[in-house]
Amino acid sequence: MVAGLLASCLHFNAMAQEVPPAYIEPGYAPRFYLGDEDTQLGWAHLVSGNYGLAEQHYRRAVEATRQNGSAWIGLAASYARLGRFDLADLAYRHAIRLEGGNYVILNNWGYSYLLRGDFRAARRFLERAELLAPGDPTIANNIAVLDAELAYFHGWGP
Repeated sequence: MVAGLLASCLHFNAMAQEVPPAYIEPGYAPRFYLGDEDTQLGWAHLVSGNYGLAEQHYRRAVEATRQNGSAWIGLAASYARLGRFDLADLAYRHAIRLEGGNYVILNNWGYSYLLRGDFRAARRFLERAELLAPGDPTIANNIAVLDAELAYFHGWGP
């Protein structure tokens, strides 16, 4: 009986080591830690436009694991969509301390500045993101939105 229990434990441990951390596509999806339900729920609410619920779940995730860079990025994006730009900036700074200035954070932060109407800062962040990930469609789209906004405000658009 002990040998059978030991064999099943060894089999379970081998299976657990083979399971990589879950990733969700597309490329902008955050990395999830096993058992990190709040980050997963935050992501689901963020992509479906439920920014208040996303903020709640991401906040719980960062309170549970302060080193969860994905949750900090999602929390910052949620705050930006809710118009809490002061909190978004704090969360983006924390995410950069954990994850480095990667193109996802720079793109999201640039979009946050776009939402506030600070086109100069938006351009600076989006161009830095584009240097790190040339040809990325999301960054290119955000730059196109920025250019369209500038054209509209300067009277060059429809």
